[in-house]
Amino acid sequence: MRTIGKATCLIVIMTILTGIVYPLLITGLTQVFFSEKANGSFILFRGRVVGSALIGQKFSSPRYFWSRPSSIDYNPLPSGGSNLGPTSADLLATVEERRKSEEKAHPESGTVPTILLFASGSGLDPHITPEAAKYQIERVARARGLDNEQKNQLIALVERCVESPVLGILGQPRINVLRLNLAIDSTLGGINP
Repeated sequence: MRTIGKATCLIVIMTILTGIVYPLLITGLTQVFFSEKANGSFILFRGRVVGSALIGQKFSSPRYFWSRPSSIDYNPLPSGGSNLGPTSADLLATVEERRKSEEKAHPESGTVPTILLFASGSGLDPHITPEAAKYQIERVARARGLDNEQKNQLIALVERCVESPVLGILGQPRINVLRLNLAIDSTLGGINP
């Protein structure tokens, strides 16, 4: 009988510690030290939330830089890849279709960067490489009717949007596509995304 009483007391104490105290402590610490990330890293544009810096979005207008392909069409609920292996005929056909589409949209830009051909593992990658952004500059400039001076501003804007590797060594230089497109609308004018 004493063992049952001790076990019940231990269950109640551990439930309070691990079910109430610990979650409240961690939630409080994240709100203090990592508030933006803990709240979803939302991006505001003209006073309204237009997305998250952590989740990729689909941009199809030629006026904007395009994100990396997504096998789930940027739907965050079933995030994941296509699970097609490197020998899959379906994957090869999909990549070839993407290549043709990119070459048609960017006839003057040369070889398509691989990041624009393959979807990420999550299907929600918000970043592209600086090379992938530079590949798209001509299309964006042409679609917006930019003159040479404005095109130079666009090139400089792309350079300013490059994010360095974390701590200078973790990861690769990258560009958040949503932030870049919002910067273009703010700097060169445009419509609400």
